[in-house]
Amino acid sequence: MAKGHVLVTGGAGFIGSHLVDLLLARGFEVTVLDCLLEQVHGDAERDAEGWPVYLNPAARRIRGNILDDGVFESALSGITHLAHLAASVGVGQSMTNIVDYTRNNTMAAAIMLEVLSRTEHSVERMTVASSMSIYGEGQYVEAESGRPVMPDMRDHEQLQAHHWELHKDGGTLLPVPTDENKLLQPASIYAVNKRDHEEMFLSVGRALKIPTVALRLFNAYGSRQALSNPYTGVAAIFISRLLNDQPPMIFEDGEQKRDFVHVLDVANAFATVLESDLEVWEACNVGSGQARTVNEIASTLARLLRKNIAPTILNQYRVGDIRHCFADISKLERLFGIRPTQEFEAGMAQLIEWVQTVNRPQDRSQQSLAELTRSRLVV
Repeated sequence: MAKGHVLVTGGAGFIGSHLVDLLLARGFEVTVLDCLLEQVHGDAERDAEGWPVYLNPAARRIRGNILDDGVFESALSGITHLAHLAASVGVGQSMTNIVDYTRNNTMAAAIMLEVLSRTEHSVERMTVASSMSIYGEGQYVEAESGRPVMPDMRDHEQLQAHHWELHKDGGTLLPVPTDENKLLQPASIYAVNKRDHEEMFLSVGRALKIPTVALRLFNAYGSRQALSNPYTGVAAIFISRLLNDQPPMIFEDGEQKRDFVHVLDVANAFATVLESDLEVWEACNVGSGQARTVNEIASTLARLLRKNIAPTILNQYRVGDIRHCFADISKLERLFGIRPTQEFEAGMAQLIEWVQTVNRPQDRSQQSLAELTRSRLVV
């Protein structure tokens, strides 16, 4: 007998499809609800009905948009668990496509939650994909004293002067792992949407007594990532450039620190939270717990691809970006016993191996840079 029936919105996507595989392997029935957004799936190998060929055939499939009347409600039949991953993704693009992002993210969440609050259903547990972007800047301490400090966001004058690091009262600040208690300071429309996502699901879940966990995802990478989408997934974007014998383009000086977490660790976090019987309404970081610079990602990928191509350091700032943010992952382990298992170098090698089995991606980085520049979003 199945453990339950999970509805995975966005289940044909990068993270969602890996979650589908894992849930099926753990004995769940799975239904995928996905609108198959062209920007995400346009360059993927697809079957006659438009679904990516990697999607597990054991999952039931519904092609539809949550924003359309009745789509989500009809998909809930027999569902016991809900994993909401569907979203428009991309910090830079969200600052130009503000209405689309807010509709696809915040309004879609509102529609789902109103259906759950107004109709009879069998959903008994929920998890929603949040994002590290909601933090804005990560956590910092004073370099000399080690005292925690909340820095001001970098202003245009500082960024135009190419002073990338954060300071407070003239003193240098050092980044430290960011925990879930850090004040949220979203710096882009995408981040605002994700904060809305998280808070809406947690508040309605609590009101309806449906245990709900928001997973704040850091920089996920791995197979099935959209290689030709220039707005999301820095590893995929860099691979696209390198395979086309073009240098990765890096904003600022490339020394900004991020947390790169393998997609299988992300899928395991979602699946374990759904399997758990812990009655909580919490937000948890999902990362590797390790900080790496963007320059390090570019050099690692070039080496693994055997491309002697150095990145282009743009020394420009993209509006909505932050300087440093990497995860404190202790809360997820404390509540659910989850620790990352995928090693970084091996994970990147696996990503390269997968890329070499698919069609060569189209490089759209120059196009996206031009679009952001026209919109005055590159300083």
